[in-house]
Amino acid sequence: MHNIPYTQDDFQRHPLMFYYEVTQACDLVCKHCRASAQEKPAPDEMSTEQSLALIDDVAKFDRKPTMVFTGGDPLKRADIFRLLHHAAKRGIQTALTPSATPLATKTAFQNAKEAGVQALGISLDGPDAAVHDSFRGFEGSFRKTMEMLATARELRFPVQINTSLTRRNFDLLDDIALLLADQKIMMWSVFFLVPVGRGLEEERIRPEEYETVFAKLWHHSRTKPYAVKTTEAPHYRRYVLQQGGHPLASPRGAGGPGESALAHQSGTHRAPLGVTDGRGIMFVSHNGEIYPAGFLPVVCGRFPEVSPVDVYKTHEVFRQLQNPDNYHGICGACEYRMVCGGSRARAYAVTGDYLGAEPDCTYPAGQHAVALQPGSPGGQTGT
Repeated sequence: MHNIPYTQDDFQRHPLMFYYEVTQACDLVCKHCRASAQEKPAPDEMSTEQSLALIDDVAKFDRKPTMVFTGGDPLKRADIFRLLHHAAKRGIQTALTPSATPLATKTAFQNAKEAGVQALGISLDGPDAAVHDSFRGFEGSFRKTMEMLATARELRFPVQINTSLTRRNFDLLDDIALLLADQKIMMWSVFFLVPVGRGLEEERIRPEEYETVFAKLWHHSRTKPYAVKTTEAPHYRRYVLQQGGHPLASPRGAGGPGESALAHQSGTHRAPLGVTDGRGIMFVSHNGEIYPAGFLPVVCGRFPEVSPVDVYKTHEVFRQLQNPDNYHGICGACEYRMVCGGSRARAYAVTGDYLGAEPDCTYPAGQHAVALQPGSPGGQTGT
């Protein structure tokens, strides 16, 4: 099943990526944290038994999604390796996003690999300690991150670097790209800020500056030894198509802006037409609440009272998000809506309407674009 490409027909049946926030506990105090993570686990965090049951439920999808164990810091859960091993036993591909704290040891990484983890997501928000540590609220975080990358290379773990883009590091993207060129990573994912959690305190870049960033990312996707993707900036796909590129595969063959490091490493789950919040994406919080995405806090039920499988297939919010023809304003009228559709999370955070127009897009709908129909090159893009 994993070797069959994920296609447009899969959207309404099963997600490509399933994110499970196993805990809100984390020893960092990141300025842009979606979860507003805290030192101790939340009192309503799901138990080991409930978490194992959630994994069993995810395995019931007709096609098992890739399951990303995130947080907070997933290494703060004493049972994390048991959960990871259980997912692997159920035939689920897994990835882990550890925080850069003393818990992220070589032994922890080895245990993760033995438990079946196939890729790591590691955050890096600046080219040096001064910038990165200010993001993370922890002196020494940059040094620890570089140690984690070295350990991952030693253990031959595919790595996706996650960089959160805000006003404070907007001018440093090229420096970060250069630093990553020597780290043997598989994927660089640049996250465009959604004002939720502690991200409300950060300043996101201006809409017109997205095009400047897109140009930089497009350049690095063609010149660096890793793939480049965006998170919560699906309009990058439109930019790539306008440059004559294909959003699925970079010219260097390292994958395109829609693939995770795990997908690239395994050659599976190649992301299709417009994967985005609720449309190929699903998120379950530490207490079982089900969302279209971690950055789109619209509760669609709670596990174990309801099944994520049923929610993804039948809940009104997911059904609306899975059809870009439902989107409002410029996003609903744009000829790139099936490829892009705008950030549903940012639309909700800024306007209160998860079907609303992307507030950080300056593209004039209906002008200078190639109309894209299912089956055209734009019909095989990703997140």
